[in-house]
Amino acid sequence: MKFTKMHGLGNDYVYVDTFEQSVPDPAAMAIAVSRPHFGVGADGLVLIGPSTEADYAMRMFNADGSEGEMCGNAVRCIGKYVHDRGLTAKTRVTLATRGGIKTLELRLQGGSVEQVTVDLGEPALSPASLPVTLAGAQVLNHPLSIDGQTHHITCVSMGNPHAVIFVDDPRAVDVHGIGRQIEHHPLFPKRTNVEFVRVRRRDLLEMRVWERGSGETLACGTGAAASLVAAVLNGLADRSAVVQLTGGELHVHWDARDNHVYQTGPATFVFDGVWLGA
Repeated sequence: MKFTKMHGLGNDYVYVDTFEQSVPDPAAMAIAVSRPHFGVGADGLVLIGPSTEADYAMRMFNADGSEGEMCGNAVRCIGKYVHDRGLTAKTRVTLATRGGIKTLELRLQGGSVEQVTVDLGEPALSPASLPVTLAGAQVLNHPLSIDGQTHHITCVSMGNPHAVIFVDDPRAVDVHGIGRQIEHHPLFPKRTNVEFVRVRRRDLLEMRVWERGSGETLACGTGAAASLVAAVLNGLADRSAVVQLTGGELHVHWDARDNHVYQTGPATFVFDGVWLGA
């Protein structure tokens, strides 16, 4: 099976064009290809295919085989894929995801896509939208005890669930230990992504992320968006900011006019291959 490996700021996936071929068991393939040393090595598997409601559709599967609703970095990579591989000449495309239809603005340099701006839509803040089993209109700075330590979570859905925690230094946080426990906490019946964020300035955030189903990754596009929304809600940041992730920087803007979150960042081809595994 032909595939392409791509990444957005180091958040890497194996992409399969399902216009040309089918994937009978994407969950099993996601587990197999994601394994370092024994597979391709990736954060998961993304399928690109046709849609009746948008220009294209995507399905994304985490490294553990679970299917996710959305992935901001994968969305940008799909924008680059469909343009640079000749599926479209348009610079504005729509993409159907389990987290809704996303609009992509493709920014070209030398005829190829260099940057992609994604309209991620409106953040959802109600507990039911994540879901999280707490009462109230939104979950803002809510105390959560893990191993005897209290962490304060702000919950945001960007089509997928996020629990954002503000910290003094993300580099000093036990992302694996705390992130895994919060991901599987009973408060989150469908599990959650977890962001550890330092506000360096009102227009500059620093973030590490524990992704649901994949563990710590170098970047999470929807996580960067959720982090900015959470920072604004807590009065810590302005509506436009650079978010520094382990793999690089994203520009995020939460527009007060339409309430949509816009994210701009790169997408990169790594290599093409043929998967021979089962």
